[in-house]
Amino acid sequence: MNTKKLLLLILIVVLMCTVLYYFYNKKIVTESQILPQHPGFPIQLAGHEQIEHTHYTLSYNEEYEQADWVMYRLPASFLTQNKFKRKDDFRVDSLVTTGSASLKDYKKSGYDRGHLCPAADMTWSVGALSETFFLSNMSPQKPRFNRGMWKKLEMQIRKWALENEELYVVTGPVFNEILDTIGENEVAVPRYYYKIVLDYLKPEFKTIGFVMENKKLSGAVFDYAVTVDSLEKLTNIDFFSQIPGNMEDLIESSFNVDLWNNYSKASNKETNKK
Repeated sequence: MNTKKLLLLILIVVLMCTVLYYFYNKKIVTESQILPQHPGFPIQLAGHEQIEHTHYTLSYNEEYEQADWVMYRLPASFLTQNKFKRKDDFRVDSLVTTGSASLKDYKKSGYDRGHLCPAADMTWSVGALSETFFLSNMSPQKPRFNRGMWKKLEMQIRKWALENEELYVVTGPVFNEILDTIGENEVAVPRYYYKIVLDYLKPEFKTIGFVMENKKLSGAVFDYAVTVDSLEKLTNIDFFSQIPGNMEDLIESSFNVDLWNNYSKASNKETNKK
């Protein structure tokens, strides 16, 4: 093969690689530009009831008498408006057709009625705050967990919402290990809980997940950080069903601690925990 033919072959290969690279990246950019307004609720599990309250949505699991997940939008504006005081109006959720857990189930159980959608995220409105006290939004949590690391994580997420303008939050129990049941309705006491935080606004789409054991914990919230992919495997739930697949794979397979810590983005340290 003479020199001219060799150079022509190399030029063709380089051109093909350039074209493929262009269309691959164009696909990613195009998908990010045409994202649906809502990232989509988790894929509904068969036989589980999706309940839509005004300010959050949940999937109710009758077997365990609590939600598989609770999802809500948390704009910064919710956290800068009037702060209404909680009235602790815990009550059954009449929207659950099979009947939710009751106050009697938790009475003298030794467990807190742990919020999944936190009351402190909804103090901007009397109605929104009251909705968080439906028992379908509760799960039995050990007091030192509910008032300790779980609360610390909730506070951190509110701080992130103020810094990032708007977040989506998904939270729930992990039913792989059940510690106990309480009350006549046999409400399950999960060993683990999870939270997922999604920043769905440009220019930086990002996610981070957390898994925490239902007990007194120490350390920093980042000690319990995981990828969304790992949570999907753990819970068997497909989160954010409306995000285009290419982008969903990208943001769910890793998390960037620096972005959530508001550090310099130049370092771009990615953590890939499976």
